[in-house]
Amino acid sequence: MNIRTDDINATRKALVVNVSADEIEKEHDSVLNEFSKQARIPGFRPGRAPRNMVSQRFAGDISEELKKKVVSSAYRNALKETEIQVFNLIELKGDDINRGADNELTFVVDVHPEFNLPEYKGIPVEKPDTEVKDEEIESTIQTIRDQRADFSVVEREARTGDYVKLSYEGRIGEEKLADLLPSRPIFGTQSATWEEVGSADAGIPGFAEQLAGLKAGDKKDIQVTFPDDFQEADLAGKQAVYAVEMIEVREKKLPELNEEFLKGLNVESVEQLKEQIRTELAQRKESEGRGKQRQQLSDALLERIEFEVPETAVDAETQSILRQIIERNIRQDVREEELEQHKEKLYEEARRAAVRRVKLRMILLKIAEKENVKMDNEDAQRFIMQEAMSTGAKPDQIVKELQKDENRVRFMQQNILFDKTLDFLLEQANLSDSNK
Repeated sequence: MNIRTDDINATRKALVVNVSADEIEKEHDSVLNEFSKQARIPGFRPGRAPRNMVSQRFAGDISEELKKKVVSSAYRNALKETEIQVFNLIELKGDDINRGADNELTFVVDVHPEFNLPEYKGIPVEKPDTEVKDEEIESTIQTIRDQRADFSVVEREARTGDYVKLSYEGRIGEEKLADLLPSRPIFGTQSATWEEVGSADAGIPGFAEQLAGLKAGDKKDIQVTFPDDFQEADLAGKQAVYAVEMIEVREKKLPELNEEFLKGLNVESVEQLKEQIRTELAQRKESEGRGKQRQQLSDALLERIEFEVPETAVDAETQSILRQIIERNIRQDVREEELEQHKEKLYEEARRAAVRRVKLRMILLKIAEKENVKMDNEDAQRFIMQEAMSTGAKPDQIVKELQKDENRVRFMQQNILFDKTLDFLLEQANLSDSNK
């Protein structure tokens, strides 16, 4: 076999294999011999029928088997000779095998990118602030009371603390925010949503504070300025105007912090409730802090290296992210027609995220290989228990499902490996106090 490699782009190659007529004939003889040994033809004992009769009777099957053998052998030899690390086979050209002539097969493949790892030890990472302050505990108790509050419709202007139902549409200049951020409708358009008047925790900064004084049926333009470090980069530092229409005002009545209230929370005293909240807040801060540290590590790795990633990997990840965006929007009552209007922008947003995600995974896999980070049985058991807790399924049921689905097993293995590699990097990081 004569083999050559043609570069299509940085991560896609064509493996061109020329298979000689003699090689094909030799493979054909081998296939015919196998059929002759097993063929059952009336009047002949198994394996005793003339070869020409076997060849005629099973011509189609022999041709298909010859094709499989030649293609498989060509592909295997091409990978062995070129030592290419294939990510995915994209296309096969020229697989109609013709006897009596040389045949050329072309395998179009996506390959794993070649890159040198950047310095990944000692990455600066901020320590999480896990101290729980008394005011945070009091705020949590207030939130719990808010969640158990009674609400009654009132025919008056909204006051701080009221809950109001309203619609709004945001613009920056003449551009609708729904067009600018189609995957985040909370910042663009809402036909009926609830806000707490005066709350500083609203998704749109400075929005809820300006709702006081409005009653059902009132309309008002509210101007907000997004911070320079706002989470949505497209909005950071910009001014927007929201056209608001008030639909309903409800007054909130909080439950008393009494014995009945505490009993409903399965605690015997306010002190016990506060201690329980302190523990939960500390755990939550620890978890959130670790997530932020992982994000810092991920961002640092991506900033330190540039390389192309396989198109098929990006395409698959883009579709996965798109599904998540669509499902999230549907849960927020965004109509399918609206999603269709913004499909190109949604696709671009999903693709940008997909490139970053695929690139990060490839970096982490290479670090894991270099540092000999591996998954063990304890990791698998821990993953299964976490899945059981989050889904409500029994662990043995999850194991049975994994045994039936190789893709899910591969997903589990990769996620465990990514997590362990990030934990390794965190151990090697240069930690600094976030409060300084």
